[in-house]
Amino acid sequence: MDLDLRKLRYFVAVAEHRHFRRAAEELYIAQPVLSRQIRALEQELGCALFVRTSRSVQLTPAGEQLRVEAPVLLASVDSAVRRVHEVGRGVERLVVAFTPGLHVSEAVRVFSAAHPDVEIELLQVRWWEQTAPLRDGRADVGYLRRPFDDTGLHTVAVATERKDACLPATHPLARRPALLLAELADEPILDARERRTSSVEEKFELVAAGHGIALVPRSVARSYSRPDLVHIPVTDAEPVEVCIAVARDRRERHVRDFVAIARETLGEGAALRSGGANSP
Repeated sequence: MDLDLRKLRYFVAVAEHRHFRRAAEELYIAQPVLSRQIRALEQELGCALFVRTSRSVQLTPAGEQLRVEAPVLLASVDSAVRRVHEVGRGVERLVVAFTPGLHVSEAVRVFSAAHPDVEIELLQVRWWEQTAPLRDGRADVGYLRRPFDDTGLHTVAVATERKDACLPATHPLARRPALLLAELADEPILDARERRTSSVEEKFELVAAGHGIALVPRSVARSYSRPDLVHIPVTDAEPVEVCIAVARDRRERHVRDFVAIARETLGEGAALRSGGANSP
């Protein structure tokens, strides 16, 4: 079956707004046209995507699944079209994704000096979807922290990071030079199981407000330093591995060259020499 990308974009708008009129306004089309296109998409797929009532529009289970899949498909198509256009114009571009707290600038500087003809773009990714841009084509290389699903990816470990406990500055443990996990056993720890947050800033706001503490890689604690929080090394916490990741099918020369440069400039020895994430 050939999937009509225009209908898919229409579906995404309705799924986001849960309202046909507002989706039609965003798309600059008439509401009856949008309704017909969504019905046609449902017929092509052989299943209902929405439950419509006079007051609301809700996703069916099939619609909910397509809501998850559609942005990935559209991003992949958009990225492929962009790369085709760039090749047609003789442009080489490298998009590097990085997770909060990690600094990729040194590798970018060295790479740009060696490849001045390659345009560099940076893309910060959220912690729960670190590899998504590598899979849908928005990014060529990722500078990421485990854990993540590395299926279909080639990864190169470059460093490890210690973890710090982030506490309110008024916390009873705030003046300690170091901590053990056992000393934090009775503390509410903000993680994905306890309370999922959409950003580092949100997590630290909750910590500062007294809703719990956070165990985070040291580079995150240092990058988001603030006067109402302290971060203290947790000496027996499992270190976090930092990796360079690329999709296994990427063989372009500039991608391979960036991986080699990143491995050298961002690796364990480089971090120690510059007083980076792994320094005492």
